[in-house]
Amino acid sequence: MKIRNEILNKCPLFSGIADEEFDSMLSCLDAKEMEYKKDAYIYMAGNPMPQIGVVLSGSVIIIKEDYWGNRTIISKMTVSDMFAESFAFAAAHKLPVSVVAAENTRILFIDCKNIINSSASPCSFHTALISNMVRILADKNVMLMQKIEHLSCRSTKDKLLSYLSLQAMKAKSNTFIIPYNRQELADYLCIDRSAMSTELSRLREEGIIAFHKNYFELL
Repeated sequence: MKIRNEILNKCPLFSGIADEEFDSMLSCLDAKEMEYKKDAYIYMAGNPMPQIGVVLSGSVIIIKEDYWGNRTIISKMTVSDMFAESFAFAAAHKLPVSVVAAENTRILFIDCKNIINSSASPCSFHTALISNMVRILADKNVMLMQKIEHLSCRSTKDKLLSYLSLQAMKAKSNTFIIPYNRQELADYLCIDRSAMSTELSRLREEGIIAFHKNYFELL
């Protein structure tokens, strides 16, 4: 319980909620914990999505797959991150993306109706949850706009530099670690992996970047 509460403390949804309120809050919200093996589908495209998920351990990727099985990574969520809130609150009848466990993962699920249905419960935390959710949805819109900015670049080189530049600004440092491996990064930027690897090597030879696995440095 202590470890779970420490994780939830880092989740923006629960900002302003006191530790001693977590147990009663999760009981009131009828929250459920589930475990998934690596590569297991947590949700598949085409199914309804009434719940939001919070990653308690491991990580998940949000993917879009076409008819032939080609996939694009929309985003990756790690410990204390939340996913699927936009689809849950939009009451989407069919989820347009799939959610997959990137490793062995434990998820906390909360039905979005239990968050906004404050009339059924006098609990004080509902107002805080709703306020936090509004801010989170706004932040997610900004994040999607940033991805569109990367994808709007015409060349593989420009897409890579756009992404790496943003990561450096987020880290407030010219050295940083990205959350994706090579295949995941290619899927995220919608580019061919071998072409991306060639471009990364060229950028290193030109003295623009240095890297080792998912550690990068802008020179």
